[in-house]
Amino acid sequence: MSCSKLFSGDLPELLNEIMKYMNDISTLHSCVLVNRIWCRMAIPLLWEDPFSFHDYSIIDYLLNNLNEEDKIKLKDYEINSKILPLNTLFNYPSFIKKLNTKDMIYCIKKWVATSSTLKNDKQNLILRSNFLNSIRLIYKSLFKILIENQVKLHTFKIKIITGGFFNSIIELILQNPNFIYNIKNFMICISYRSINNLKNIETFLSLLSLNNNSFSTLYFQHGKLNNIIKHTSLMISLQKNLKKIIFRSNDYPLYDSLLSLKNSNCSNTLKTIIFYQIDFNNIFIFKEFFEQLNVLDSIHMIYCQFFNSEFIQQINNLNKPFKLRSLYIQDGTYHIDSMELLLKKSNDYLENFGFGLENRILIDLIKNHCKKIKFLEFPEFDNIYLAFDLIENIGQNLNYLNICFHDSYNDYYDDDELIEFSSTILKDLGQILPLRLEYLYLYLYTITKSDFEIFLKNSQNTFIEKFLIINHTQTKDDDNDLTNLLDEYIVKKRRVRYLALKDHDMFYLEEKCKLYGIIIKDYKQLFTSFYDYINEIENIQVLKKNVIIHPKKVNKHNLLQKEKVIAIGWCAIR
Repeated sequence: MSCSKLFSGDLPELLNEIMKYMNDISTLHSCVLVNRIWCRMAIPLLWEDPFSFHDYSIIDYLLNNLNEEDKIKLKDYEINSKILPLNTLFNYPSFIKKLNTKDMIYCIKKWVATSSTLKNDKQNLILRSNFLNSIRLIYKSLFKILIENQVKLHTFKIKIITGGFFNSIIELILQNPNFIYNIKNFMICISYRSINNLKNIETFLSLLSLNNNSFSTLYFQHGKLNNIIKHTSLMISLQKNLKKIIFRSNDYPLYDSLLSLKNSNCSNTLKTIIFYQIDFNNIFIFKEFFEQLNVLDSIHMIYCQFFNSEFIQQINNLNKPFKLRSLYIQDGTYHIDSMELLLKKSNDYLENFGFGLENRILIDLIKNHCKKIKFLEFPEFDNIYLAFDLIENIGQNLNYLNICFHDSYNDYYDDDELIEFSSTILKDLGQILPLRLEYLYLYLYTITKSDFEIFLKNSQNTFIEKFLIINHTQTKDDDNDLTNLLDEYIVKKRRVRYLALKDHDMFYLEEKCKLYGIIIKDYKQLFTSFYDYINEIENIQVLKKNVIIHPKKVNKHNLLQKEKVIAIGWCAIR
């Protein structure tokens, strides 16, 4: 009964909630094909962030909204546009809520390359100029379409490398400020070394700062640009509902931003801070800054530098817990004594850990003080058994494991050593894995049939949600050997949900996977970096908090029925 109601559309609110949790484009596409009601619910979700899929064909659908005058301009650039008929089923631009200019420009370049005779010939300045001008025209046209369709952006990420593209649409935005007034998540990345004129960008930031004080998320990535710092600092200081902020860049002027946060209205709203590639040298206001934040629940330090005694002592002197959830140490700019203080201060909270340089003492500190590690990344190590010891010590808490050991280390090891390391990993890793992993990434110098079979046999009790494998020195024989072993030990036993084997012909295996409910993915789609993972778990936490059940309105019986229908819905969709 519940299932029939779900399919007929009698429970649209519930169905809509289920679909919102999907971040898999293929699953949402499947929903479109069920019936009209499902289609009407799935299409807006597919078009919330269309450029992120890097499918440039969406530009045809968007340019369908161009007026005749703008269509003529396209022809001037030899663009043979495949504009769709006017009677499209949906007003696709109106669904867009997330916009990333980097993804947008990528799609435009691909679209122009296939829809025009223009070529990006770097040797011919005239051809290259025409190619770039055509991209700029499409870029501006798409923004014009979004503005005319009164798109209400929720997330806006701007990446500025040369300034030319974004400068071409700033005037358009300034003339239509409503386009940016509803933004909740704003991110800006400026590669300042290649930008000469920042005046328009400063004007844009000024408008945004003075007219939006309710951002949920802010992301800043730029260097020491005094006027830009002035506007971003103002933006921070005016916020009243900021929940998450990310600072990125090894020459980011952190002091000014921390000072703005310290004196802002965010002390009772800010819950998450991510420091990414930040240099902590000469930062002396950490203690007074953190003391001001009353609801801060999640701190992440990724690829940062200068964990020295002066910096760590500020943290150690805090009168409240330091909720460090993630720590990735990439180089040796830390003192082991200071690191011990940091780990002791945050031992109850640290969940995600990675390091670029192996240190026996550091591993012992993690084992002794951090019992809740869920994500572990080993990009390199001299003593594999130290790594194994740490994995075994973490035990069933471990969810994500990333092990890379390949030709990048040729400067340190010869081929025979790399082969031996790869073999040891495959022979010994399987037997110490937990019963369930959300993610396992193995990038090894070589994967032989015999070693891989040992790994698969030893890990046969482990279910892996996402399994990625790269064999750096693969041959065609390796290709067949690995796919046959995966078929026997993984596919037929349904031990994974998603599978990616880079640079392998997966056609034979893909057909078999469908029979067992396993999805073959492109390696790039399935790969999750340390930073991506942090963002993903933070977003999941936000989703969970947004699903609110009011006890006065829902009795126990109705709640059980609701959970039952959700379960049926997931089964029907998946």
